[in-house]
Amino acid sequence: MSEVRKIYSVQKSSATMEGAGVRLKRAFGQAHPKLDPFLLLDDFGSDNPDDYLAGFPWHPHRGIETITYMLQGEVLHEDSLGNSGTIQSGDVQWMTAGSGIVHQELPARFEGLMSGFQLWANLPASHKMMDPRYRDVKKAEIPVVTTDDFVEMKIICGEVKGVKGPVQDVVTEPEYLDITMNHHSTFNHPIKRGHNAFTYILEGEGYFDLKKKQKINKKNLVIFEDGDEIQITTEDSKLRFLLISGKPINEPVAWSGPIVMNTQEEIKVAFEEYRDGTFIKNQQ
Repeated sequence: MSEVRKIYSVQKSSATMEGAGVRLKRAFGQAHPKLDPFLLLDDFGSDNPDDYLAGFPWHPHRGIETITYMLQGEVLHEDSLGNSGTIQSGDVQWMTAGSGIVHQELPARFEGLMSGFQLWANLPASHKMMDPRYRDVKKAEIPVVTTDDFVEMKIICGEVKGVKGPVQDVVTEPEYLDITMNHHSTFNHPIKRGHNAFTYILEGEGYFDLKKKQKINKKNLVIFEDGDEIQITTEDSKLRFLLISGKPINEPVAWSGPIVMNTQEEIKVAFEEYRDGTFIKNQQ
């Protein structure tokens, strides 16, 4: 019999500042066994240009993947591989830093609403020094599946009802869905046992457990226990949330700023290489 996952914890995102002065909400930003392989989820959203104009000037990454999902606005991306382009509303940038990449993300529009998410996914020791790669996924490439209960699922990564998202062949087997539920509806979704899973609520409110003990609303992160599936229910409100899951790595995490490795010695080497100009190992 299929086991519906229980809620492990619920936590509200908190205000913080990153980059050169970007104000955002942090859903989580720590290595945790129930979130592994994911390390960080930032929710940026403001119609005040002072909150986002400073952007994220040139900085390095090693040992992780960064996934940027734009809801509204435009961001200019440039990196040390020679990639450049604009991430627009509905687009996704999936960047695998691997052995090392240097990039910047700056607003390409200087007024109006800028909103979206950045997720950091860890890489196992066997892949931390892999060749870096960059995937620019346009909105039109992201399939949308609708159920009979008017549940709409945008599939960035993973597979739903035989439909696969555009991002594939990632070592931690992530699933990344943007889900909108109608009021008075129920959503059941299988998640591989042993994989960690969480949701982050964008709009509305709903129940995220089988017994409907707690109604949870926007800007909250819900972390699930293990099981075979999740069940989410709405009443009078519609609900939109991100559902993200992946295979845990179960390795030591050494983390300093934009670098995530397995040991402090590896962190030290990474920053020394960045200072002496030998950080970039592979060019595409």
